[in-house]
Parts: sequence; structure tokens; C-alpha cells
Amino acid sequence: MSSTDAPRIVIRRKKRGHDAHHGGAWKIAYADYVTAMMAFFLVMWLLSLVPKENLGQIAEYFRMPLMDAISGGKSLNDNSSVIPGQSPSVIPNKNPIQSRQTPVDDEADTRDTRRLEDLRGQLEELINTDPVLRQFRPQLLLDMTSEGLRIQIVDQQNRPMFQTGSAIVQPYMREILRELGPLFNQLPNSLTISGHTDATQYARGERAYSNWELSADRANAARQELIAGGMSEEKVKRILGLSSTVSLVKEDPYAAVNRRISLVVLNARSERRMDLESATDSFDVDAQGNIVETLEQSLRAGQAMPADNATSAAPDPVSPAADQGNNN
Repeated sequence: MSSTDAPRIVIRRKKRGHDAHHGGAWKIAYADYVTAMMAFFLVMWLLSLVPKENLGQIAEYFRMPLMDAISGGKSLNDNSSVIPGQSPSVIPNKNPIQSRQTPVDDEADTRDTRRLEDLRGQLEELINTDPVLRQFRPQLLLDMTSEGLRIQIVDQQNRPMFQTGSAIVQPYMREILRELGPLFNQLPNSLTISGHTDATQYARGERAYSNWELSADRANAARQELIAGGMSEEKVKRILGLSSTVSLVKEDPYAAVNRRISLVVLNARSERRMDLESATDSFDVDAQGNIVETLEQSLRAGQAMPADNATSAAPDPVSPAADQGNNN
């Protein structure tokens, strides 16, 4: 047998492969774990700086719903707090944010609410016993609102409070207001007086004398009658003319009961809020009488300032009697 006829020997070698690569997902999970542990020990370190008597306030915050803390829950009383919704932090803050929220005095507010409830009961008793007010009982609505005690004197189709389309007070409306006036002197609370009309427009619309002027004039006329009845002039906090924007009967904006006068005996919390909103501490006045913006006012961004020449000529007032067909 020649060398060419020898059998061919084939050797097969099995290749051994490496295990599949698992990637780096475990590294991400491990990094998250380390970050969480670092945050945990940081929180524990911060809590160790807080006195024991203040730990209860922190626990209360974590029991508060998140939306209450963001939007201003019951415990949100100071923006300078590092912890939203609680008292100022015991950890020093070099750049505190000044809060302009209404100061809270729960005990005083509770006493104030009790006084308003007593006044409501006194008014209801007076309406039921007084011969003048008893006949107008269907036109007197009393309720408690978030602002205070609200007394609404509503119109009736056959017994309007004012002459048609004007702010001239009818005699029986004058009696109601003068009977109520002295009662408001019993409390230190201030009043707001709002005038409302129905949706019926004057013939010339809102270009001249409109429901806005009419509702404001009627609110001011009510103020004059209250003072004439014995109410102190300093009681009035604000006069509002709301036209037909706030209707009692929303389904029928032309209903007679939408024409009304609302007297609100403000609670202490609402009065404090109004005082803060009306505060003028955003401006200073120099020696020449010029108004100078403070830093707080100048830092307010995004508020467009009106142009110096942006003036508009106000239309000449038109007597309500000149427009026919208005039943407000």
C-alpha cells in the first residue's frame, strides 16, 4: 500500500466558548442602593441636629398629604421654613425668605368665629321679633362663609329695593338697613358691602353708565343708610360693585333675586388678609414725594409696565334715566 492509499485521519476538536456577558445592569442597581443609603444617613444626621421637642412637628409634616403641603395646608404658616408646612427650621438659614402670609392665631380666630355666630343668632331673633324686619324675612338671607357672617338683602319682583335702574333706596329698604346698622357696632369686626344686579343691560351696554356703576352706587347707597341708622363710619372696609358676575340663580341670570346687597361682617382672618394685600410696604417715598420701588418690588419679573402714553378717555357719565328698559 502506498503512502497515498493510507486512511485519512480527521481529528475534531470541540471549541469551548466563554459564558455570556451579563452587562452592567447590576452596577446601576448598586449605585441606586448606595445613593439611597447616603440619603438615608444624611437625613438621620440632620435629624440628630433637631431638638427632641421639635421632632413631633417633623413627624406631623410627613403625615400631611403632599398637595396640602404644596398648596398651603393647615400648618403652612411660614415660607422661611426648610420643611414646607411647618415652623421655621432650627437649622440656621443665612438667606431667609420673608413670608407675606396671613398670620395665624387659632385661639383668637375661634373666639372671633364664636362672636360672629352669636351675632347671627341675635340677627335671626331680631328678624323674627321686630315688626319692621319680620315682614321682610323672605328677603333676608343669613349664612356663614369663609370670610365671615354674610347678610344678603335680595330683591323681589313686586318689592324692589331700589328704584328701577337707579341707586335711589326704597323706603322699606331704608328701614331694613337702619335697623341693622347699630347691631354692627357691637363687634370690632369690619364690613364689606357688595352690590349685585341681574344680567339685564342698559340700552347702551357697558360703554357708558352700566351695571358696574349701578351695583357700586347701590352698595354705596346701602353704606349711607347703615351710617344714617347709627353704624360707625369706620366699620366699612370695602365697597364692591360686582354687576351680574355673581348670581344667586345661575340658571336664570335675569331673576329678581340676583339683584341684592351683600353685607359681610369679616372674620379676623379675612380682615388680616385684606390688610396684607393692601399693604404699601413695597414702595418708599423720597423727600420730593416721588414713589421709589423697593428691592422686593423691583425683583418681580415678568410684569409688563404700562406705557406712559397709554391713556384712554373715559366716557361722560350718563344718567340712568337716559337708558330705557333696564330693570336692574
